[in-house]
This record gives sequence, structure tokens and C-alpha cells, in this order.
Amino acid sequence: MYTDKVMEHFRNPRNMGEISDADGIGTVGNPVCGDMMTIYIKVKDNNITDIKFKTFGCGAAIATSSMVTELAKGKTLEEALKITRGDVADALEGLPPIKMHCSNLAADALHAAIEDYNKKRKAEKEVKT
Repeated sequence: MYTDKVMEHFRNPRNMGEISDADGIGTVGNPVCGDMMTIYIKVKDNNITDIKFKTFGCGAAIATSSMVTELAKGKTLEEALKITRGDVADALEGLPPIKMHCSNLAADALHAAIEDYNKKRKAEKEVKT
């Protein structure tokens, strides 16, 4: 049912945990399946220098969270925003159709973390002016 790549990321997830002083945090959930994901990012010079995730959900949700962090780490914010739901599934060499919603959550959580970072930066600039 799952590809070897999905199973590898489920059994040995990369970048699991949280960043206590994260520059951006994105949390998304799917009430239908119960999956919840939070992505934490650290940003320096417009690049994602560190990224972690916490996920409550099925094996596919954990694997997609792990994969999206691998895809985004070291990228500029603009590059990371271009990571799509399909990119996550493709990097895992496919997901069963019934589990495709999990890859949707991973990309959405990443985008939400970047949006959170951008909002915080904008608020800091407004305070300084």
C-alpha cells in the first residue's frame, strides 16, 4: 500500500520536534481524518535554516511532514512557498489516493509557518516606524 520511501520517512522521520524560539509556526488539521501538523521554522537572510514538525496522525501524515521539512530546509522563503502538495507526494514516490489529503496538510502547514513569519516581520517593521 505504501512506497518504500513513505515507510522510511514514517519509521525514521527527519526533523521531528519543535523549535522553542521559532520565527514562524504553522498549524493545520483535517477534522475528517483527525491529522494535525505543526511546522516550526527558523529563518536567516530569507533562508529556512532550521525546520521541525510535530504531527498527530497516521503514518502517511508523519511521512509527509518529514518529507516537507526535507524539501524546505535550506530553501529561500520564496522557494519553499512553491513546494506543492504534489511535490510532497512525488518526493515520497506516491501515496495511496485515500491518503493524498496528508500531503496536502504538509504543504499547507509549511505555507502557514512562512505566512506566520512574514506577519511577524511586518508587525516588527511597523513597530519600528
